[in-house]
Amino acid sequence: MNNLYKFLRAGFAAILYLIVLIVWFIPLFILGLLRFFIPLKKWRKLTRRLMESLHAIWLRSNYFLLKWITSIRWEVKGLEQLHYKEWYLLISNHQSWADILILQYIFSGKIPPLKFFLKKELLWTLPIASWACWLLDFPFMHRYSKTKIAKHPELKNKDVEETKKASAKFKNTPTTVANFVEGTRFSQEKHELQASLYQYLLRPKAAGIAFSLAVLGDFFHKILNVTIIYPPDQASLLDLLSGNIKKIIVNVETISITKDWLGDYENDRQFRITFQKKLNELWEQKDQLIKTQLKNF
Repeated sequence: MNNLYKFLRAGFAAILYLIVLIVWFIPLFILGLLRFFIPLKKWRKLTRRLMESLHAIWLRSNYFLLKWITSIRWEVKGLEQLHYKEWYLLISNHQSWADILILQYIFSGKIPPLKFFLKKELLWTLPIASWACWLLDFPFMHRYSKTKIAKHPELKNKDVEETKKASAKFKNTPTTVANFVEGTRFSQEKHELQASLYQYLLRPKAAGIAFSLAVLGDFFHKILNVTIIYPPDQASLLDLLSGNIKKIIVNVETISITKDWLGDYENDRQFRITFQKKLNELWEQKDQLIKTQLKNF
């Protein structure tokens, strides 16, 4: 009976999220069409501002929805001195789809709406939501396997070019570029396959954030290093939407973007080694933080 109640409650919450998404997607889609078919510079700027406003309202609606459907006790540190009109690069550990709703919730109204690096495959596997993200200029990346790159060497730098192109779009409006730098959701199977050096994390991938910093380094004010910690074995979207999770710990570390974060990751070998070392050190600290905080559940 408890399992049935859990699924029914999660199903009801998912339907509410879908309704909210559709309500805000319709005007977003109409504005997107008008922006595309009327090639006037001032008009495009106006529709872009309106679309960004809809994005903020959509995320605020999700904030109140999560607040209503759950009774989570939040333990969040590090939100002081954040500003809505600044640029941020946000990096986080990644355990489930619930991470996105949690990040949207804790940063709602505090920093510009989050724009995630997403896989292009989601355009067809996650309709409406991914289409809305595409209209809002979220950076979509095509992940090429090592095997495919070996067969088609011309694809080697395509992700780099797409990262630069996507990041450049954010120069005109305060933006939070969010990146799950592990590249995929954590699982024990992936952890073992990678032979990860960390107990609770996968290996971080440095290239995406390095290129974002290279393109937008003069615009980003800070790096936000976020650690999301769930109760043991309760990190799924189902656990979140069903109300099964009673407490979530989130730690936000604000990092100044000094010169040693900026460089030519693609061509400067020494910078690439240094950058990867800095990121690995952050992940070591994050792993220890998770280990320590899990004792508080």
